[in-house]
Amino acid sequence: MIYTKKLKEAITFSIKTHEVYQKQKRKGKDIPYITHPLTVGLILAHAGASEDVIIAGILHDTVEDSSPEKSVSKEMIAERFGESVAALVMSVTEEDQSRPWEVRKNDALEHIAHFSHGSLLVKSADTISNVSEIMDDHRKDGDDMFARFHSSKERTVANYLEVTKRLLLRWPESPLAKDLKHIHDQLLVV
Repeated sequence: MIYTKKLKEAITFSIKTHEVYQKQKRKGKDIPYITHPLTVGLILAHAGASEDVIIAGILHDTVEDSSPEKSVSKEMIAERFGESVAALVMSVTEEDQSRPWEVRKNDALEHIAHFSHGSLLVKSADTISNVSEIMDDHRKDGDDMFARFHSSKERTVANYLEVTKRLLLRWPESPLAKDLKHIHDQLLVV
């Protein structure tokens, strides 16, 4: 069976976290946020990832982006989806959103050196989804679209370039390496 009960439950959990409880939108757009974790899950499925990795991709922002009233924790994910999924989600989660943007991004970059292949896949799919959307928006709106971010165009682009570089260095044979190289090259000309 491909569409398992666990996968269906992960999709429902992510929809409740991002859409039902918060009505989250993509930065500066009227597009439901849930499209992003579902895209990450599709990228991972297409790359041949395991069920746990796909589920972690679908849940990757639930801890980081949950509302205080409906807070999602590692323990909650572990109880519902297993320790492996919870560990993968936490490996790509920026836990303290109150810290300055640059500090959070530098910490996230440092964590890549310690990622398992599963974590590398989730982070790669997340990056591919985000950068692809940024590139589409940039083609439509030009540099004005960077006003949606908590950082300047230069810092945002530099961060994504460094993320793709570190992911590729860490696992050059990744099934998502070609996609990472493609978005890296696109970012160089923004």
